[in-house]
Amino acid sequence: MSERSFLEEISIRNLGIIEQSELELGPGLNVLTGETGAGKTMILTALSLVLGGKSDSSLVRHGSDRLSASATFSVAPSQVSHLEELGAELDSNSLIISRTVNADGKSKAVCGGVTVPAGTLAMISENLIEIHGQSANSQITKSAIQRELLDRFAGADLSKALATYQKSFDTYSDLKSRLRDLKSSASKRDADMADIREFLAAWSSLKAVRNECSATEDEINRLSSVEDLRIASEGAKSALEGEESGALTLLHSARRALDSVKSKDSRLESIAERVSEAVFILDDAATDLASYATGLEADPQRLDLLNDRKSQLLTFIKRWGGAASGDEELVLLAARAKSGKEVIADLEGGDDRIAELEGALAQAKKELLKNAKVLTDTRLTHAKRLSDLVTIEIRALSMPHTQFFVEVTSPDYTASLKESDFTQLGCDEISMLIRAHADGPKVALGKGASGGEMSRIMLGLEVVIAQTHPVGTYIFDEVDAGVGGKAAIEVGKRLHQLSKQAQVIVVTHLPQVAAWADTHFVVKKSNDGSVVASGVAKVEDSDRVEEIARMLAGLEESTSAREHAAELLALRG
Repeated sequence: MSERSFLEEISIRNLGIIEQSELELGPGLNVLTGETGAGKTMILTALSLVLGGKSDSSLVRHGSDRLSASATFSVAPSQVSHLEELGAELDSNSLIISRTVNADGKSKAVCGGVTVPAGTLAMISENLIEIHGQSANSQITKSAIQRELLDRFAGADLSKALATYQKSFDTYSDLKSRLRDLKSSASKRDADMADIREFLAAWSSLKAVRNECSATEDEINRLSSVEDLRIASEGAKSALEGEESGALTLLHSARRALDSVKSKDSRLESIAERVSEAVFILDDAATDLASYATGLEADPQRLDLLNDRKSQLLTFIKRWGGAASGDEELVLLAARAKSGKEVIADLEGGDDRIAELEGALAQAKKELLKNAKVLTDTRLTHAKRLSDLVTIEIRALSMPHTQFFVEVTSPDYTASLKESDFTQLGCDEISMLIRAHADGPKVALGKGASGGEMSRIMLGLEVVIAQTHPVGTYIFDEVDAGVGGKAAIEVGKRLHQLSKQAQVIVVTHLPQVAAWADTHFVVKKSNDGSVVASGVAKVEDSDRVEEIARMLAGLEESTSAREHAAELLALRG
């Protein structure tokens, strides 16, 4: 099993002018050549779809219901677990990804036999394949991509520095979050303590006693009805003690009558006893009624005081209590008052924890600053090396006076840094620039390079970076735009050099590039302009000489072109 991943096969149906095509690719440098309009770029379009690119119904071949594209990857053992975590299902370290697009624009993505969102394909293929075309090259103008390229080149040194920084960044972020939450709780805690203190002061001032609510209510009811109570009690007393028809007078008569005969019939004994008991009970009641009526006295001042007290109690319960009865709430509030001082003591202890976390956060920030600076220094060191090495590469690619720069911009670590200066990836901004000639200004990569120059810069970058951190497969389209002669040979040489670290697939019209291929495909159109199953052929030996001769002279059967083609092929040794 290979130690690096590579693309084994591409299969295409009904994509653009391609009716059917299958390519079995090799692990080194693979070259696609053919006449203009033969569909070479469509093969890259198929790969873009397989890798999660945007689908478009206009790509479906005219007269067909749908297109399909699939790719088979041989996956390096080191990448298997990562791909499986992303949801890919592999068969003996082989991964098949396919994409279909219907004529109505709907698409379907399948990875390892499992239907997945198109976005998942992009994540799965991220470490498997990298496409460099005019559209893909525009990505390099983004600062985040430029940082990724520098960090890839820096390799293990950068990975170690970044891991150390990220650990301290996570520690600092965690402490900051915990301190923020604790201070938020502390703010609430201060409000809680103020609330409890206010309650305790109000409770102390209230001086409530058990069952005071019901007792106060009873006394208010009595003082509010003194006259009614007097009339009722005196009327009841008269009903009991009236001389002729009072209840006691009649009961006494009943008792005397029974006492005179109860000895003659034992059954009357118990009846006589009950009547006698009733006499005693009603007599006591009459006495109490007399005392009660005598004690009744209107007291407007006392009534006013009681009403005020009732209002105090109800207001307090409404402010601090719940929905139970007044006396029940007073019991609960008394219990709360009893524990209030202990609760305040507990809450006040949180200040020590805040002080402890503030100390830890200050120390964590010192560590974060130290590791951020180490990360910056690591990037600065490797940025200088990357600048020098890429400059050497692109000067050999028909850009003889161009200088390439990787600049690292970081905050002043001796000053007080803002929170926004720190990110998960450090405090640095990465910029890639070029200078077209010795006296010229530095210009941002996206503004200072044409499409063809950008392709060659990307080639130079990948050749340099692949020595420390290769991707499984690199695909280049239009990398040879605007070059020819000796520069074209240098492009081919560097693509061949890159293929020693990774699989390379190139679409080219230059024989000087095609001559460096390990595997060479020719795409041919049929008379009706389509590419059929037999229209993509792997060429070797004499057939390959003929194809390179055609590319050189544009003519069939050119003896001089064949000789020149043989010379070019001999460059590989």
